[in-house]
Amino acid sequence: MVASKIGPLLVIVGPTASGKSALAIDIAMKFNGEIICADSRTVYRGMDVGTAKPTEEEQATVKHHLIDIKKPDEKFNASEFKKLAQEAIKSIHSRSKLPILAGGSGLYVDSILFDYDFNPKSGNDPENPRHRLTPGTKQQLRSNTLILGLDIDRDSLKIRIHQRVEEMIKRGVIDEASKLLDKYGPNTEAFNAPGYKPLIKYLKGEISLEQAKRLFEANDLALAKRQMTWFKRNKSIHWLNDREIAVELVTTFLNK
Repeated sequence: MVASKIGPLLVIVGPTASGKSALAIDIAMKFNGEIICADSRTVYRGMDVGTAKPTEEEQATVKHHLIDIKKPDEKFNASEFKKLAQEAIKSIHSRSKLPILAGGSGLYVDSILFDYDFNPKSGNDPENPRHRLTPGTKQQLRSNTLILGLDIDRDSLKIRIHQRVEEMIKRGVIDEASKLLDKYGPNTEAFNAPGYKPLIKYLKGEISLEQAKRLFEANDLALAKRQMTWFKRNKSIHWLNDREIAVELVTTFLNK
C-alpha cells in the first residue's frame, strides 16, 4: 500500500447515547490521540449536562477540540465546523498525535470525510446538505482515514437513553436549563436540542416533569433514527459493538 501524504484520521460515529465519547477517550488514551467533537450542540457554553458533553475530568484526561466555543445565542453551522475541524486536525498532526473525530452530527462528519464545499449564500441549516453544498461537490472519501461506527439495537438504545435522562436529572439539568432560559430566552436556536425543548416547556409550566422526561427520551430516539439513516449510507464505516475489535482495527490502521 502506498503511504498517504495525508495524516491519519480516526472517525467514530453512531447514534446518540451509543458510547461514542467513551470509546473516543479510550482510544485516545491508548494511541496518543486528541478528540474533535462533531456535535452541533456541545459547541455551546453552558449547555453541559443536557448535551452529554464530556465532563471536566474527561477533558482533563484527553484534550478535546470544538467544545464551548460559542454562546447559545450565536450561530454555528457545518461550514464553520469544517474550517475549525480542519485546523484542529492540522494542529494535532503537528504534535505527532492522532486526531479522532467523534460525534453524531452527520453533515459535520461528512464535511471532513468528503471535503464538502459549502455554498456561502445558502441558509444556516446545518442538517440540510441539499441547500448547503455547491454544485459539483466531491464525494471522494478522505484518504488515510478509518471510520468506526457503534451499532446498538433499538431496545438497548432505549434503555441507555432512559438511564441517561434519569442521570441528567440527578446531575442538575433542570437547573442548567433554567439558568439558560433566564439568560437567553426561550427562542434561542441552540435550545432546539432534543433535551432542552421539553425541559423549557416544563419550566414554563406547559407540561409535567414526567412528560418532559418522556419527551426528552422520545426526541433522543427520533434523533438516533435520523443519525443511523444518515450514517448507513456510508459503506466505508466499520460497524461494531466490541471495544476490543475497535482497538484491533485502529492498531492495524496505524501500522499500515
